[in-house]
Amino acid sequence: MTAITTKQKFLGLAAWLVVSFAASAVGAVATICASEFYGELMQPAWAPPAAVFGPVWTVLYALMGIAVWLVWQSGGLQKQRVDIALFLAQLAVNALWSWLFFAWSLGALAFIDILFLIALVVATIVCFWRVRPLAGLLLVPYLLWISFAAALNYSIWHLNPQVLG
Repeated sequence: MTAITTKQKFLGLAAWLVVSFAASAVGAVATICASEFYGELMQPAWAPPAAVFGPVWTVLYALMGIAVWLVWQSGGLQKQRVDIALFLAQLAVNALWSWLFFAWSLGALAFIDILFLIALVVATIVCFWRVRPLAGLLLVPYLLWISFAAALNYSIWHLNPQVLG
């Protein structure tokens, strides 16, 4: 395999950031009325305000894009196809969660989805760590956030069975 040029590295970074933020956009479409919907739900006392989610997710998607870019640089799509496929799978499951919870009001399915997401992210961290430890490390804040989100999902679902049945 030939070495990746500096130009290819920057184009690769841009492409992976686009992929990550495209997944974010798919989920965001489901959350167009999320702040109103979220604000009307009974929430645990420890639930963050709706305004926190956008900035946190922006940082997390940027970290995801950088992490997959680091892995991609270590052999490209062909050599890292399993790791990258796992990454893409977790992006899809992540985007699905927003639709399940916000657009379709399916609290139980959203909770199952986020548990599956946690498993996929753990697997992705392990795979990425083996290729580039920094890439795995960059996904740890994401794992922590979705673990918190899973607890929040569960709590809100149970506090609002009439809405998120």
